[in-house]
Amino acid sequence: LDAPRPLSQRRSLADMAPKAAAQAAKAAKAVKKGQFKRTRKPRYSVVFHAPKTLKQTRDPKYTRVSAASVQKMDAYAVLKYPLTTESAMKKIEDNNTLVFIVDLKSTKKQIRDAVSTMYDIQTKKINTLIRPDGVKKAYVRLTADYDALDVANKIGVI
Repeated sequence: LDAPRPLSQRRSLADMAPKAAAQAAKAAKAVKKGQFKRTRKPRYSVVFHAPKTLKQTRDPKYTRVSAASVQKMDAYAVLKYPLTTESAMKKIEDNNTLVFIVDLKSTKKQIRDAVSTMYDIQTKKINTLIRPDGVKKAYVRLTADYDALDVANKIGVI
C-alpha cells in the first residue's frame, strides 16, 4: 500500500483540470452527505410468510416402474357368487333385485360394470353392506327393461 502523501505534496482541487475538479467535488460532497438513505420496507402483516419459490416440474431421466400394473379387480374378481337364500329369492321376485356376494374392496361402480359385462343387464341402483362375518353383499336393482327372475334363471340361481 502507498503511504499517504505529506500535506505539501497533496494536490488541491484548484490544481486539477476543471472537469476532474467538478467530479472530485461531487464525490467529496457525496461522501460527506452519504449517498444512499436506508429505508425500511413496511410490513403489513404480523406473520412472516416465506416467499413463493420456483417449483420445477418433474423431468425423470428414466421410468421408475418398468411395466404398467395390471388391474387386479376384473369382473370375475368383483362378483364372487350370487346369494340363494330365501330372502334373496324374495328380493328377486318382489323387488326385481339380484343379491351378490362381492369382493370387500369393490365399489358400487365396479359392481355395476361387472354385472353389465357378465350378464348383459342394466342396473337401476346398487346397495351394499358389509355383513358381520366381514363379507360384502350387494343388492343389484335392475331396470324395468330386465326381469330379475329371467336373469336368475340364466345365471342358475333358481
